[in-house]
Amino acid sequence: MPRLAANLTTMFREAPFLDRFALAAEAGFEAVEFQFPYEFEVDEVAAALARHRLELALFNLPAGDWAAGERGLAILPDRRSAFEASVDMALSWAERLGCRKLHCMAGIVPEGVGRASLEETYLANLRFAADAAAAHGISILIEPINRFDMPGYFLASMDEAARIQDKVGADNLHLQYDFYHQSRTGGELLATFERFAGRIAHVQIAGNPGRQEPDLGEVNYEFLLTALDDAGYQGLVGCEYRPAGKTQDGLGWAAAWLDGQG
Repeated sequence: MPRLAANLTTMFREAPFLDRFALAAEAGFEAVEFQFPYEFEVDEVAAALARHRLELALFNLPAGDWAAGERGLAILPDRRSAFEASVDMALSWAERLGCRKLHCMAGIVPEGVGRASLEETYLANLRFAADAAAAHGISILIEPINRFDMPGYFLASMDEAARIQDKVGADNLHLQYDFYHQSRTGGELLATFERFAGRIAHVQIAGNPGRQEPDLGEVNYEFLLTALDDAGYQGLVGCEYRPAGKTQDGLGWAAAWLDGQG
């Protein structure tokens, strides 16, 4: 059965971040993921993972000034040095936390800069990141994000992501596939997964509309999780959703999958 990873940025928000590891373990999760852990001490995060025997599936490279609207640095020609520093920081964290996958956000398209220039920067930065990560046995992931939730985001489709992956040409550059983002942009959730399955290293799921529990809305999560199993998907499935209420109260959908872990 597909193994679920609780996203500790979006789930268990009724508790402080460092307390969410215990809540995830108590709920039956054996793995977690999160977005940006950098406001905490890496040793604190490592201790929380070890204390609760949790595998860390994935986290993000630093993505710039989030409060100012930045959503990644990789496409920005004037932020090359900041991007390279973000790679170094993320790799240091990944080594300490035993994490083998890092998500690299592309960024928001800035006004007045041509797409060709942005793509040239993106390709160069991804090559830098993949080369640096390869020395640590770590993979870099890129993920299309729908432009309803994140207007102006550079990478919005799996076709675009696959084209970028091919141009970079690094063996450790893979795709991250979020059923929620695909449901907002193109549908054909399983067919799209099957078309790109050989490129996908991590999957995420949430309900649509609302990005809440997977059983709220039009996404048939039971069908999709069963199909991932049938397809032989060996990776983790990240639960990157915003609970409609208290996280624990909405976990009924996951009971069968959590019981089947191990």
